[in-house]
Amino acid sequence: MTATEKARNFLEQIIEKDLAEGRVSRIHTRFPPEPNGFLHVGHATSICLNFGLAEKYQGECNLRFDDTNPEKEEQVYVDAIQEDIRWLGFQWSGEVRYASSYFDQFYDWALHLIREGKAYVDHQDAEAMRVNRGDFNKPGVESPDRNKSVEENLAEFAKMRAGDYEEGKASLRAKIDMQSPNMNMRDPVLYRIRKVPHHQTGDKWCIYPSYDFAHGQEDAIEHITHSICTLEFQDHRPLYEWFLDNLPVPARPRQYEFARTNLNYTVTSKRKLKKLVDEGVVNGWDDPRMPTISGMRRRGYTPAAIRRFSEMVGVSRSDGTADVSMLEHAIRDDLNTNAARAMAVLSPLKLVIQNLPEGEVQEMAAAAHPNRPELGQRTLPFTREIYIDQEDFTEDTTLSRKKFKRLVIGDYVRLRSAYVIKAEAVIRDESGNIVEVHASYVPGTVGEDPPEGIRPRGVIHWVSATHGQQAELRIYDRLFSHPAPDRGEEDFLSHVNPDSLKVTQAWVEPSLVNAAPEQSFQFEREGYFVADRRDHCAEHPVFNLTIGLKDTWAIKA
Repeated sequence: MTATEKARNFLEQIIEKDLAEGRVSRIHTRFPPEPNGFLHVGHATSICLNFGLAEKYQGECNLRFDDTNPEKEEQVYVDAIQEDIRWLGFQWSGEVRYASSYFDQFYDWALHLIREGKAYVDHQDAEAMRVNRGDFNKPGVESPDRNKSVEENLAEFAKMRAGDYEEGKASLRAKIDMQSPNMNMRDPVLYRIRKVPHHQTGDKWCIYPSYDFAHGQEDAIEHITHSICTLEFQDHRPLYEWFLDNLPVPARPRQYEFARTNLNYTVTSKRKLKKLVDEGVVNGWDDPRMPTISGMRRRGYTPAAIRRFSEMVGVSRSDGTADVSMLEHAIRDDLNTNAARAMAVLSPLKLVIQNLPEGEVQEMAAAAHPNRPELGQRTLPFTREIYIDQEDFTEDTTLSRKKFKRLVIGDYVRLRSAYVIKAEAVIRDESGNIVEVHASYVPGTVGEDPPEGIRPRGVIHWVSATHGQQAELRIYDRLFSHPAPDRGEEDFLSHVNPDSLKVTQAWVEPSLVNAAPEQSFQFEREGYFVADRRDHCAEHPVFNLTIGLKDTWAIKA
C-alpha cells in the first residue's frame, strides 16, 4: 500500500472501490439533521465529511430534514441549520428535502408491509411493549395482536390514520423476529400516533413514521449511494436493510458508520444543550460559549478553522474523545494568519506626554498585519494623553530588563508604531494609588532607532485617551470546568464554569467602532477578538474574546 493509499480514510477507500468496480457511476451522499435544535461541533464534522466527499469525488450531497417528530421540531431550527451549512461553505444539491415530503409514500409502503403480512397494529401500551420486548438476556414475547389477519390490520391502521385512537393506544409494528439477538429487529415500531401539527404538513397527519422506518426509504427515494451515519446506527443497519429488502424501493443505498466527534470540556447532547438554553445558563443557542455552529460563529471561529479541525479529527471506526485544544489550535492558527491587528487597553493607566502640546494630534501609520502588506495600513492618533495598561508600568527600578520588558520610572520603552518614551514621574490619588504617569517622547524615533545610549526595555501598546473609544469586551472561557461534564453520576450543570463570561470595558483604537460585525482582530498582547454579530454597532462597540494568543485561558478583565 502506498503512502497516498494509507492517507485515505476507510470511506474514501470504499467510494473509490465502488467507482472503480462500477457499483456506482457517481456518488450521492446526504446530511440528514433532525430540526429539533441548533447544530453543534459534532454535526459540523459530519457536514464536512458528507459534503466534502461529494466535492472530492464530483458527486452530490443532499440536505434532508428528518422531520418525523413534530413535537420537538420547529421552523427556526430548519432556518438555522440551512444558514450554518451555507456559512461553513457548502451548498446542497437541488432543493432542500424533508422526510415529511415522503409521508404519502411511507404510508403506502406501510400498507404494502401489512398486505404482505409483515406489519401489524399493536394495541399494547408503551410499558407493556417495553417489557415484552425483552433484553439482551431475555427473549421477546409476541404481542397478542401479532397474528391478526391482514384485513384486520388494514382496518386498524386506517383507524389510526383517521384519528380514531388516542395517542399511545395503537402503533404499527414490523413483524420480524421477537427472538432476535439484535433488539432493533424485535418488531420495531413503524408508526405511532401524535396528534400535534407538523411544521411542514400542518394537520394533515396524526400518525408519524419512526426514524428507522423513514431513514432507508428516504435514502432510496433520493438515490443515495453512500448513507453515512455515526456509530450508534451500526446496530440499526440490519433493520435498514430489512426494509430495503421488503419494500419496492427505487434504489438500493448502503449504510456506513463512522465515529462521531466527541470533545472534552464539551456537551453535545441536543437535550442538554436545550436545557442550558431553557434554564438560562447561556443566552440562547448562539451564545459564544455554546458548542453550536452558531455559537462558535458568534465567538469568532471561522469556517476555515472548523473545516481544518474536521480534517485534524479525521474519520475513524471507533469512538474516542478529541482534545478541545485541537479546535483551539485550528482557530488560533487561522486568526494569526488572517486577523488584522489592533490595540486595546483593558486596564487603563493614563500617561501624559509632557513635551507634546495640548490639542496636537500626530497621525501614526501602523501595518494592519505585520506579514500581510496587502492588507494595508491603519492610522493611529497620537495625543498628549494616552492610555497604557496598568501592568505595563512599575516604579520598581530593581527589576532587570529580562524580567520586566515594559515601562519603568526613569527608563525608556517604545510605544507600538510610535515614539520611544521615558517615564519621569507619577501622580497619585489620596489613597496613594498611581493615577497618571508623566513621560516625554524622544523626537525622531518613530520607525527609527533611538539615539546612541537610549535602549528601550521593550514595546508596549497604547490608545489615545482623547480619540480612543470605549468598547465592551466579553471575555469568554470554557463553559465547563470538567473534562467530561456529562459522563459521571453528577448533573452536568454542576460542572458549569461560573467564570465562563466576564464583561469589561476597554479603550480601543477609534477605527474599531466602524468594524463590521464578525470582523476579527488580534488585540495586540491580549488575544483574538471578534465584533459581535448581534450587538456590535458604532454607538456601542462589542467585541468577544475568541481565543487567547497562547494555549492558556488566563486573561485579565
